[in-house]
Amino acid sequence: MRVVVAMSGGVDSSVAAYILKSQGYDVVGVTLKLWGGESDSGCCSVKDVEDARRVAIKLGIDHRVMYFADLFEEKVVSPYIKSHEESLTPNPCIECNRHIKFSALFDRVIKLGFDALATGHYCRVKKINQCYYLKRSVDKDKDQSYVLSMLRSDTIKRLVFPVGDLLKSQVREIASKLNLPVSNKPDSQDVCFINSSEGRKGFLSQRIGLTTGNFIDENGTPLGEVKDIELLTIGQRMGVPAGKLGQRRYVLNVDRISKRVVIGPLKNLLVDGVKVKELTWAVEEPVANQEVFLQTSAHGTPFKAFYKGAGLFVFKEPQKRVAPGQTVAVYDANDPEIVLGSGVAIPEIIKSDGA
Repeated sequence: MRVVVAMSGGVDSSVAAYILKSQGYDVVGVTLKLWGGESDSGCCSVKDVEDARRVAIKLGIDHRVMYFADLFEEKVVSPYIKSHEESLTPNPCIECNRHIKFSALFDRVIKLGFDALATGHYCRVKKINQCYYLKRSVDKDKDQSYVLSMLRSDTIKRLVFPVGDLLKSQVREIASKLNLPVSNKPDSQDVCFINSSEGRKGFLSQRIGLTTGNFIDENGTPLGEVKDIELLTIGQRMGVPAGKLGQRRYVLNVDRISKRVVIGPLKNLLVDGVKVKELTWAVEEPVANQEVFLQTSAHGTPFKAFYKGAGLFVFKEPQKRVAPGQTVAVYDANDPEIVLGSGVAIPEIIKSDGA
């Protein structure tokens, strides 16, 4: 079986390549060059490409570099910038998975005659009634099924996740025993196309400028100046002024055009549901009123909801409003480790009288 391993230059994909080779697969490592600008973090830097090449040499496998910079700019970077202009909360890693790794790269791998694409994601594949689903990894602290939740069965059937059955500590141990050059390399935590020295603020200020406005309460009463409105997201507490008696307040709504950020207590952030767009299902859409689990951030706590159709989910109990632009991953209520699909939250607020 011929398998391409997407090697980011990190320890997880490096160990994934080792595992597959040790199991007798014909393995080729591929590193993606995605970002034409400066980068010192993530999987877009020159150092990461070199690290992947060194690991491939150590493992005795072929290594290639594939360029998707134009597509990355179109599908990931530009939408990321536009989302901030529109007061949305983007997740560029999910969009990279959606459009680059598991679309453009996947298609090229299959066209080149390989049997499967492997990555270092912490996730597993489960076959149910001749259909293929994503399943949470053994290491729940590292599980990445959320960021892959848009994948369909026909793609999943040709994916391999070699570290999905391992704990992160086991992956590090394997890399150390093999003396891989990336065995102690830290995990990437930042957006790969943003330099750590400039950060999100510096990146966006050069492209769209950042807006100064006002915090207000839900009655429109001014509560102080707010800078860099584009950096705020619904549900955020950090940087939000407290109430007169020190009560915590949260971002309830962000409007870049009017230069206003509505803030208030946690109870005013609670809603009864969420509506999503860009729905994709691994196999088929749930039936009306089917109970599911939802997860609204990479390592968030899943909670129960009912699918009402047309992208509407009603929560079993009130939850914090999902920031528009965030991915909502859907898991099976009968087996919460199985991913059913996902969508992207829209700004519509769902209250019980409107659900």
